[in-house]
Amino acid sequence: MTNAIVTVKIMPVSPDVDLEAVKEKALEEIKTFAGEGDTKSEIQPVAFGLNALSIIFIMDESLGSPDVLAEKVEAMDGVNSAEITDVRRAVG
Repeated sequence: MTNAIVTVKIMPVSPDVDLEAVKEKALEEIKTFAGEGDTKSEIQPVAFGLNALSIIFIMDESLGSPDVLAEKVEAMDGVNSAEITDVRRAVG
């Protein structure tokens, strides 16, 4: 199997949520699901002071759908929603 590059978009419940704390917890869930690997995260403005957290990570395709991971992240405190927004095969 090959690797997949996955993007998960995390929306907090309010602008007051500490996205750095959410990021740390989400990265722990990602490492549990996909193992140690490269990750990249960025905070993206949405509207009216609300920001979203976008995390890109690499996983082996044999692990199956990353939707299970999104469900675990969505269940975390301070998270309104977590959605897999992109899955691509890694080339090279």
